[in-house]
Amino acid sequence: MSDLYIAAGGGGDPLGTLIAARALAADTADPADPADPARAPLIATYAWERPEVDPTAGGPLGERDFDGLVHEGGGIRGGGFAAFTPATRARPPAGSTLPALAGDLPARLLLLDPARGLSSLSRQIGAMAEAAGGRIRIVDIGGDILTHGDEPGLCSPFGDALTLAACHLTGVPTTVHIAGPGLDGEIDEQLLLERLAGRRPLVPDREAAAAAARALAWHPSEASALWAAAIHGARGTVRTARTVIHLTDTSPGLYPLPLQEAIAHNPVARALVAEHPATLDAAADVSHRLTGIPGLESERTRTPQQAAPARGIAFLDRDTAMKALHETADGTDHITLRHAARSLGLIWTDIPALRAVLTTDAPLLRLTP
Repeated sequence: MSDLYIAAGGGGDPLGTLIAARALAADTADPADPADPARAPLIATYAWERPEVDPTAGGPLGERDFDGLVHEGGGIRGGGFAAFTPATRARPPAGSTLPALAGDLPARLLLLDPARGLSSLSRQIGAMAEAAGGRIRIVDIGGDILTHGDEPGLCSPFGDALTLAACHLTGVPTTVHIAGPGLDGEIDEQLLLERLAGRRPLVPDREAAAAAARALAWHPSEASALWAAAIHGARGTVRTARTVIHLTDTSPGLYPLPLQEAIAHNPVARALVAEHPATLDAAADVSHRLTGIPGLESERTRTPQQAAPARGIAFLDRDTAMKALHETADGTDHITLRHAARSLGLIWTDIPALRAVLTTDAPLLRLTP
C-alpha cells in the first residue's frame, strides 16, 4: 500500500510535494528504496501555471488541453484519471511545465482536471487513491490552504479550497501537510503557526530536498525553491517576484493536521462542501463571494512585470548581472531565480543559462556573504 499525494495549488507545488513524500516515506522507516521506480510516489496536481508559462492562464488546464496523456480506468470521462509522461504536450497556445516535470521528478504525475466540477474532481481523486492503495496526503507549500479568507496578502485561495472539498467528498482518510509556513507570501508565518496549534513538524533532510534538485534547476517555482533552500540551511530575507519572504528556523518544517481541521479553517472549502456546485465556474463564484478574489482570475494582474527590457542571456556576464541584481534585491540576503530572470529582462526558460552565468546550482541566489 502507498499514499496518493496531492499538490494542493498546482504550479510548482509538485516539486515541494515530492520533497514531502520523500520525507514522510523516510519517517515511516520503510526499508524499500524510495528512488525505486516501482515505488515512485503518485502526485496529483492541477495544471495551473503562472502566466509566463501558460499565456492562457485564467484557470487550470484540463484533459482537453493536452496531447499524449495516459488514461487509466477509462480516463476522466469514464471515472478514471489521466497521467503525464515526458511525451505529453500542452496544446498551443497553452503552456505547461508538467510534461518536463514528468521526466525530471522521480514521481508519477497525475492530472487534476476540475473542468466538470467538484463531483467529477472528487471521483478522479477517489480513483487515484484506489490506484495508490492507501490514504490521501494533501501537501500545501506555504500554508494558504488554512486561509480564513480575509488575510491581506491572500492571492489564490480557490484551488486549495477546491482540493479540500473534493478530498472530503471521496471519504478516503486524508491528512493535510503544511510545508514551509508563510513561504508563499500569502499568510504570515506566525499566524499560520497559531492555526497549527503547536503541532510538531517533521523536518525533511537534505536527501529529501535533493530529490527535486534536477527540476529546481530550471523550474520557475518560488515557494518550493524557498522550502528546499530552507531545508538546506538558508536563512534570512529573500526577494521574490512579488514580495519579500523571511526564512526562519521554522521554515523547513512539514506540519500535519487532519482534513476536517483544515476545512474548519477554510470558509470556501466549507461552502463548497455545503453547496456542492455543479460546475467549475459556480465553484469559483463561491470563492469570489467569500473572499473577494476571483477564483479563476489570471495572476497576470497581480504579478509585477519585468523590471528590465528583454535583451537575452548573451549580453550578460557575472559581474554585470550581480550588480544589477543587487540593485533590485531591496537589500535582501537572497533572491529567487524567477525574480533574477525578470529583473534582467529574461524569461523563465533562461533560468538554466542564467544559473551558468551566475555559477550557482542552489535553489536561491545568495547576495550577502
